Amino acid sequence: MLKIEESVLNAIIDHAREDTPVEACGYLAAGDGIVRRHYRLANLDRAGDHFSMDPREQFETIRQMREDGLGPVAVYHSHPETPARPSVEDIRLAHDPGMSYVIISLAARQPVVKSFRIVETKVTPEEIFIVRSADEEVKK
Repeated sequence: MLKIEESVLNAIIDHAREDTPVEACGYLAAGDGIVRRHYRLANLDRAGDHFSMDPREQFETIRQMREDGLGPVAVYHSHPETPARPSVEDIRLAHDPGMSYVIISLAARQPVVKSFRIVETKVTPEEIFIVRSADEEVKK
């Protein structure tokens, strides 16, 4: 299960919209088991059907995340014109079985956000819980 603050969820949807028609990408970081911040990364490919991140920018982002007292828990990216499900390329490039893979689809009128665990090409949907306050969680 991926617990994410509502403000972070809204921010990654905004990022996806801003970068359209190019896929947006970045990291999600958690503290106390809840995603509390997103870190935008540049899509070096500037493409609408795939993305790649600069390894130096990734390293710097992880360093900053740790300075912020958080840890990496997910990679996120958008699908400007396709559903929120991992593509063949997404599955092939999912190298860390400990990470969640979050996809924001803008294919429909309303954005759709889904999370997956990908281990050795096996894709498993993961529940998302939206944290609105310290006491309130909403299952998505």
